[in-house]
Amino acid sequence: MSWDASRAGRAWRFLKASIQRRAVLLVPIAALIGIVAGAVVAGMTFATRELHRLLFAVPEGERLSAQAALLDPRMALVPALGGILIGLSIFFARRFRARPPVDPIEANALHGGRMSFRESVILAAQTMISNGFGASVGLEAGYTQISAAVASWAGRVLELRRGDVRILVASGAAGAVAAAFDAPLTGAFYAFELILGTYTIAAVAPMMAAALAATLTADWLGAVQFSITIGAVEALEAADYVPFLLLGLVGGGVAILLMRLVTLVDSLFNKTGLRTEFRPLLGGLGVGALALVTPQVLSSGNGALYFDLTRDPALGMIFGVLVLKIMAAAISLGSGFRGGLFFASLFVGGLLGTLFAALVAFVAPSVAAGPIETALVGMTAVATGVVGGPLTMTFLALEVSGDLALAGGVLAAAIVASVLVRETFGYSFSTWRLHLRGETIRSAQDVGWIRSLTVASMMRTDVKTVPVNTTIAELKEAFPLGSTSRVVAVDEEGKYAGILLLAEAYGEREEPEADSRTDIGGLLKFSDEWLSPAMNARTAAGSFQRAKAEELAVLDRENQVVGLLTEGYLLRRYAEELEKVRRDLSGER
Repeated sequence: MSWDASRAGRAWRFLKASIQRRAVLLVPIAALIGIVAGAVVAGMTFATRELHRLLFAVPEGERLSAQAALLDPRMALVPALGGILIGLSIFFARRFRARPPVDPIEANALHGGRMSFRESVILAAQTMISNGFGASVGLEAGYTQISAAVASWAGRVLELRRGDVRILVASGAAGAVAAAFDAPLTGAFYAFELILGTYTIAAVAPMMAAALAATLTADWLGAVQFSITIGAVEALEAADYVPFLLLGLVGGGVAILLMRLVTLVDSLFNKTGLRTEFRPLLGGLGVGALALVTPQVLSSGNGALYFDLTRDPALGMIFGVLVLKIMAAAISLGSGFRGGLFFASLFVGGLLGTLFAALVAFVAPSVAAGPIETALVGMTAVATGVVGGPLTMTFLALEVSGDLALAGGVLAAAIVASVLVRETFGYSFSTWRLHLRGETIRSAQDVGWIRSLTVASMMRTDVKTVPVNTTIAELKEAFPLGSTSRVVAVDEEGKYAGILLLAEAYGEREEPEADSRTDIGGLLKFSDEWLSPAMNARTAAGSFQRAKAEELAVLDRENQVVGLLTEGYLLRRYAEELEKVRRDLSGER
């Protein structure tokens, strides 16, 4: 048995070493992660549908949001019950973890793809409760969270490089989105644009492998949620792009409104001083009240979107549902329910596109596209503004519709919405929520290596110090020429006073005999400029530039000298780390 264990250990070490050396071996690993992601999507989907059936008496095969009305008005209290459960989960989760869960975007941007599996399971469970009890949130946040966490765990077990772990995390998210929408290209580009933050040749194969494996797994398990079939679309002419561009602007504006409302609800709760654990209860009561008007505001809205796009309801009803859905989503997320805005933005965009098609048909019927085609463009515009990723949303619209004739119009609207949100709002919903927590990242591009490259990791600690009242003659006696290039002066309390270049102390003077009675204070430089150990390389480089210095002292919180850093060494270490990032992106080993 010991011989078998030893042989298994050698085989495991050989496997890890092989994967670490050969990038092509990431492809089967990513495919396995994709299979897990497909199973995660299927399991969470089935679980929430079962909750809908039990809590809202939804008939088998139908969707909660597609119901004409609640069967019993008392069912409007179900979201509040879900709010109680979410509040309890928040209370107990805080007893075991102090920080909020790290999502795939934050993990790849700041932590080299490292995610907590336990925190991700908690978040996924909270998302299922929120959606299952009718809160107006989507499951996609839970799908991507748990799938990416599995990928992050695999990367740590295999002891992969930082760049490879980030690719696997993005592959897990790609599989989750691909399985959720039966759209492998959408999943892959979601990972590229939103999770990895860049397009790289090295990541193409793992992304596509994960997306295809997840899609096939979800299809086999019967968990595909979303598809729209439309008739043939005529080729678009130049004049047809004008309303689509305008719709892109309107969709971007609605996306900003939706994100602002979520933030507004959250800030209003903060002003009340109400404990976080009790907020979902009030949010659930608000969502339940809206559900008495129409159940279309409940859950993610998959069934409602299909109903509204295929049954041709009255425009007044569509407008009312649009307003109520925005309110329900803002109340749900702002009050503390867990989930995403991905599908809510698709739903809102689809309704917006339908209304816009009616307006264009009335104003300029000669350039009016069909209502379903315009609804798809509206979905793309609003979702691009909320989620980000114009190519992701373009591929989604094309894959769910199966018609390439819309490609130009969809992409044009997505780009317009993206530019509008970027220039006026600055963030997608995911990075906006990180911004509210104090982060400044705008995408998943890897900036974590910059933050880990701190002054403390680069400074020299063997700093030679002298009292500030030391005379020049005493300095020369203590430090012969050539013994060091610079010394740091400190006051009587040991606090930083400035830096002195030894060459200047040995420079020619008109009265050399004055060295014995002149202290070094007149030779000190950079008395008001220093670095702190926690500064990252980018901030430190800015300090060097402002001070026009080649070296700066590093001080602790008590202004005590703990190190010295030169600009040349800082730039060399920065260039080395930048080269590592370039090699990771290009797949070089």
